[in-house]
Amino acid sequence: MFAFVFSSLVGLVGQILIAKSFGTTENMDAFNVANQVPETLFNLVAGGALSSAFIPTFTSLLTRGDRKGAWKLASSIANLILLILTLAGVLTWIFAPLIVRYILAPSFASDPAKEAQTISLMRMMLPSSILFGLSALVMGILNSHQIFLFPALAPAMFQLGLIFGVLVLSPKVGIVGLAWGVVIGSGLHLLLQVPVLFRLGGKYVPTLGLKTPDVREVARLIGPRLLGVAIVQLNFWINTRLASQFTDGSVTGVVMGFTLMLMPEAAIAQSIAIAAMPTFSAQVALGKLAEMRASLAASLRGVLLLSIPASVGLMMLRIPAITLLYQRGEFTSRSTQLVAWALLWYAAGMVGHSLVEILARAFYSLHNTKTPVFVGIGAMSLNIVFSYLFSALFLRLGWEPLGGLALANSVATGLEAAGLVLLMRRRLGGLEGMKILSGMVKVCAAASLMGMALWGWLQGSKGQPAWLVVGGGVAIGGIIFLGVTYLLGVSEIKGAVKILIQRLARQG
Repeated sequence: MFAFVFSSLVGLVGQILIAKSFGTTENMDAFNVANQVPETLFNLVAGGALSSAFIPTFTSLLTRGDRKGAWKLASSIANLILLILTLAGVLTWIFAPLIVRYILAPSFASDPAKEAQTISLMRMMLPSSILFGLSALVMGILNSHQIFLFPALAPAMFQLGLIFGVLVLSPKVGIVGLAWGVVIGSGLHLLLQVPVLFRLGGKYVPTLGLKTPDVREVARLIGPRLLGVAIVQLNFWINTRLASQFTDGSVTGVVMGFTLMLMPEAAIAQSIAIAAMPTFSAQVALGKLAEMRASLAASLRGVLLLSIPASVGLMMLRIPAITLLYQRGEFTSRSTQLVAWALLWYAAGMVGHSLVEILARAFYSLHNTKTPVFVGIGAMSLNIVFSYLFSALFLRLGWEPLGGLALANSVATGLEAAGLVLLMRRRLGGLEGMKILSGMVKVCAAASLMGMALWGWLQGSKGQPAWLVVGGGVAIGGIIFLGVTYLLGVSEIKGAVKILIQRLARQG
């Protein structure tokens, strides 16, 4: 979690610099549209779909002591990733003009210069998908060996690449410098983990392993998950297409709002989920489902304890926070309003996103990729429908329609989380539901009081500098939430306080 927080902070610095240089301008919209394709290629071939299929299979081989088979599997997957992503990149390079004009941003056709810029940026960033693909595999190998620090720090290296691009290259070549930053950052993302990989002493095998049972097991597991990722990416493409038709800056507003929501979500949920998945996988491999059920329940309680107040705090403090972080240079007050409007509706879905992170990985550890995928397909299909309905509704109400895209995502993800909870409860014969529910009720009560206090603080601090509003809000919200949860007897808070007191006593 520390590494994720650090990476998020570095990423925040990068976002601040990017916002200052490009704001929510047409150049930034072109960059975000162009970046959609490399991101999709990575996610389809080697993103979450790969880790969900590779880690359980690789971990099972290690648990059984078959180290040679494990490294042969890793070598085969690495070779397949390199081959598939290279071919996909070549095809994307060829058909980039058609992808931009007819799929992602048809409205850009009215501005030939903007359309040409988007095509050029897309082609420049394609190598990043190959580098990220290999890096994702290395990350899975390290996580399977219970090594989490360097993989969790890798995103910070990517952000350093972006920072280099915007500070060093962009002053000379504009938005093109940011695109080069993506490629440089993806290379750093991989290079940070390679020395740790070499220290594991694994042996590379030059084979595709298409007839190997373990490679086929990964393929069997990845198939349904790949379909789910495709639906998610389709949803992102549709959102990009819709946002490109709204007012200038809407594409960037949606991207930045979603990114701001993901920063605390990554620190809270992704860190716990990534650390828990190898443990879940090992417990399943040893047939200890009761232990897995207890581990999963504890993980869910921890995620709820952190994500609920984070969601409330982000919604309440969104405008002063965005003003403090971004409003300078090309990022105007209009940009702040666009991003804050998207963030309001995205933050409402943080709890759902956090629960899905944990529950999906629990299913993958059970070698069940079908259930979370089919639930996700249903949710993302609803997301697509909601995107059209809610954006149209917001437009009719006179609201910025990009908020409807964010709300659609939050509602669909909440439904997805609810479906996964019910199915996992049935699969494990229970999920310590009353204990989770009791904790959630107490956390919601504390978060509600925190929200009311923050509302009062915002009313009383109008006209004050943004740093004071945000700093005071974080302090007030944190003190009230921790105090109320302690008084209500939330076990995780009381346990943390007890440990802190014991350590202070020992030091004294």
